[in-house]
Amino acid sequence: MSTTADAVTFSDLSRNPKSVAERAARLGRLRVTHRDAPDFYLTAADREEQRDESLTTASRIFLALMKHDPSARALLLAMPDVFPWVRHLSTEEVRAFTVELVDALSDAAELDLDTNAQEVITSWRATARIKADRTEYEEALQPTSGDFGPVEVAP
Repeated sequence: MSTTADAVTFSDLSRNPKSVAERAARLGRLRVTHRDAPDFYLTAADREEQRDESLTTASRIFLALMKHDPSARALLLAMPDVFPWVRHLSTEEVRAFTVELVDALSDAAELDLDTNAQEVITSWRATARIKADRTEYEEALQPTSGDFGPVEVAP
């Protein structure tokens, strides 16, 4: 088998499914690379269940912290350590980001909605990026008027 120690090619999987399955069981998780498609993971079910349980536990802890501390002080203090770019956001924006992120993590844990958390992070990072460039931010705040013509959409 080729590639890295914790990865095999799709060809390896199709030629040697038993040995690849044994390796995945031994490692708990094995990346399967595919030349013409996105990579995927072959994961032991018990390991995936443990990961799900860990995510669920973490999200419940965050939700409980927010429930018992309406100001979410502990989480708000931790946010700059995890996301240094929040320094460009106002205190209210950091709080809104924290609440949205905890809700999205809860959705990931409880409803298997894995993309929401990344969307929240990406959106707030974009906001911080705009606010970090004072000139760009000031331009974004200016009112617009008139018709700017058709929007070009790349294929």
